[in-house]
Amino acid sequence: MDFLMCLGFTTKRKFKCKQNHHHNVNDDHQPHESEIKMIRKYSWDEIERSTNNFSKLIGSGGFSNVYLGTDIQGQHQHQHGRPKFNLAIKIQNNISRVFKQELDVLLHLHNHNIVKLLGYCDDMEREVGALVFECVSNGSLQDKLHGNGNGSVIPWKNRMAIAFQVAEAIEYLHDKCALQIVHGDIKASNILLDDNLNCKLCDFGFAKMGFSSMVKVMPPNNRTMKMMGSPGYTDPHYLRTGIASKKNDVYCFGVLLLELVTGKEAFCSKTGQLLTSLVGPMLGDLETRKLVAAEMVDQRLALSGDFDVEEARALLSISALCLQQSAALRPCASQILQTIKTDISSISFLFESSSHKI
Repeated sequence: MDFLMCLGFTTKRKFKCKQNHHHNVNDDHQPHESEIKMIRKYSWDEIERSTNNFSKLIGSGGFSNVYLGTDIQGQHQHQHGRPKFNLAIKIQNNISRVFKQELDVLLHLHNHNIVKLLGYCDDMEREVGALVFECVSNGSLQDKLHGNGNGSVIPWKNRMAIAFQVAEAIEYLHDKCALQIVHGDIKASNILLDDNLNCKLCDFGFAKMGFSSMVKVMPPNNRTMKMMGSPGYTDPHYLRTGIASKKNDVYCFGVLLLELVTGKEAFCSKTGQLLTSLVGPMLGDLETRKLVAAEMVDQRLALSGDFDVEEARALLSISALCLQQSAALRPCASQILQTIKTDISSISFLFESSSHKI
């Protein structure tokens, strides 16, 4: 997924749109009824006009396509009042339980680190559905971190900020929603970046809400059921037991931390190598060998000296806890967030006014 792709999409083209930069890190709250009412229900005719009859395909996946849209209602405009392309509209043919489940989850979310749903369309006559999202302008973390973007390297302090923001988003889903939510597919390609490298978590196609977010057992030998997760991120405990829980997201976050520190992909499609297998054995030496953390840091940052070895060790230590085989031993999202606040001084960057871009 390279852009605002919400179900594992492949980018066809990129475009730029202006984003607000830093957010208030304390604006988490439950969506009020008035906020839910602000999510517009579009007619299919409006979706067609917004996308100029689906003329600009920006991504595609197994069951959905994403198109560039313009705000035909004038709710999101430039300061001079001129409309702009600022929407990403995901079209899913054959409205299914998955579409309705994702929409239901998105209607309950209001967080600055989660991509914002602006509207939807469920045309029963045509059997098609559309989800209308805000524009996130700078591609995905997968692009920027693993060289599929413009060749720039994400600076260390931005990586620490991304770790903090993703942890915030997970804590919000797990502990601050009225109906607790398991995302189910946290990975670098599902983390979108704005021009200032603030992140937004997207793709809730695997999400489970309420009681099902705590425990859901898959029927044995059910090959038709949609499995949670992606290669390199899937929790081994989930694969062994079929039990979905919040600790699945914690495991994925542990993999993501490894990616942020090492700059390596969670799964190498060429070799079939898992990052957890490649560097996992080294995590046990962090407490006794300070040099281990420095050896594991992304070589692009190590060459320039743009990293903090103590912060690297702290983040890798958190990762080791998240990746424990026993789900019960993994920390919860609030514990992770508190540890990052305590041990990663670089997150003060979040509270500063900055226009840094890459």
